Amino acid sequence: MTYETALNQDTRQRLVEIGNADLLVGIPSYNNAGTIRHVVQQAAQGVVEHFPHLKPVLMNSDGGSPDGTMDVVRNTPVPAGVEVVAGQYQGLPGKGSAFRAIFEAAELLGARACVVVDSDLRSITPDWIRRLASPIIEGGYDYVTPFYSRHKYDGTITNNIAYPMTRALYGLDVRQPIGGDFGFSGDLAQTFAAKDVWETNVARFGIDIWMTTVAINEGFSIAQTYLGAKIHDAKDPAEHLGPMFRQVVGTLFMLMTPYADRWQKVNQVEPAPILGEPLEAEPEPVNVTLDAMIEKFKAGFNEHADLWARVMRAGNFEAVAQLAGLSAEAYGFPADLWAHVVYDFAVAYNHGVNGTTPDEIVESMTGLYYGRTAGLVKTTWDMTTTQAEEVVKAQAQTFLRLKPYLVTRWGE
Repeated sequence: MTYETALNQDTRQRLVEIGNADLLVGIPSYNNAGTIRHVVQQAAQGVVEHFPHLKPVLMNSDGGSPDGTMDVVRNTPVPAGVEVVAGQYQGLPGKGSAFRAIFEAAELLGARACVVVDSDLRSITPDWIRRLASPIIEGGYDYVTPFYSRHKYDGTITNNIAYPMTRALYGLDVRQPIGGDFGFSGDLAQTFAAKDVWETNVARFGIDIWMTTVAINEGFSIAQTYLGAKIHDAKDPAEHLGPMFRQVVGTLFMLMTPYADRWQKVNQVEPAPILGEPLEAEPEPVNVTLDAMIEKFKAGFNEHADLWARVMRAGNFEAVAQLAGLSAEAYGFPADLWAHVVYDFAVAYNHGVNGTTPDEIVESMTGLYYGRTAGLVKTTWDMTTTQAEEVVKAQAQTFLRLKPYLVTRWGE
C-alpha cells in the first residue's frame, strides 16, 4: 500500500488546530518510553529558553510503539506555550517514514526552522536546540549537521562508508552525515517532503544519508554545529548494525545515479563550516568484539565469494581472499583496499551484475564492512579517540585520492 501522506488524520487535525509555528522540534521514536521523557523536557526547555519570541511545536512521530512511548510524551510536563503533538506515522515502518511526517508537519505549520533529535539521547541539553536551530533562524543556513565527540568505536558505518564516500563524491567535508540530530529550514523540509522516495530504504535507516546528499546536491547552504558527546544507546557493530548498514549503504549507492553528473566532476573537498563553541565532553566507551567481526568477515567470504569475485576487480578480490585466510593475530584490512572494494560495489550496485539484484549486492557487502571495521579496530586499539580520528580522516583522504578509479569504472 502506498501512502500519499505520512500524517494520520488525527495528527493532521491537531496540527490544523494549532495553525502555525515558527520552530518545529521533531522526535522520531519506536519503543523509547524509557528515554524520550528526558528528550522532550530538554527540547521544550531549549525552545522556550533560547527562542522566547518564536512559536514552538514539539512533535513525536512514533512507529506504533507497544511500550507507550506516545503516552510518555503526552504526559511529560513542558513549559507554557509549547504545543506538544504525539502521533503514529503512516507508511513503511522505519525512521524515514517518521521523518516524512515531520517534514509534512513543518510544511503544514509554515515552520521557518525544524530541529530533529533522536529519542534515545541521554546527552541532550536545552543548548542543543539553540545550536541546531539558530544557524537556520539567524544565520541563513538551510541544513545543520551535528559535530559530536564520539568514542572511536561509535559510528562505524559513518567512519567507514558514509563519511568518506560523501566527502569524496560530493566534495563537502561533513563529518556526521548520518548523525540523527539535525536542523533544517522550512524550505528544505518542503523539498524533502515532495520527493517520491517513501517506498525505498529512505523510509528506513536510509533517511539521514539521503537528507545530507539531497541538501548538498540541490544547492542548500550547509553547516555543522558542535554538540559535544553523543551519549545514546550505542550498539556493538558485530551484534546490531547489519540491517542499518544495508539500508544506509543501499541509499548512498542509489543516489549516485541521479547525481552522477555532479560527483564525477568533483576532485577537491571544501570544509563545511563548524559553528559555535566546542564543548569539552568525554564520550562513553563503546565495546566491540573484534573476534566476532573477523568471524563475520570470514563467514561472508565463505558465503559470497562467487558474487564478490564478480563484483570486484580481480586484484581486489585476490587481496580480500588472502585476508580471509589470516589468523586473528595477523589480521589487517588496509584502507586503500577498502576504498577500492567500496568503489567496486558502488559500480556493481548501479550498473548491475548478471544474476543478482542491487539489494543482494549490498547485502553481501555486510561481511566486508565487518572486515574493514575489524581492521580499523586493530589499527586503533591502543589509540586515544583523538588519535583514532586522524586514522579516519586519513582513510577519507584515501577515498578521495582513489576516486579516479571509481570514475573510470563508472564509465566502463
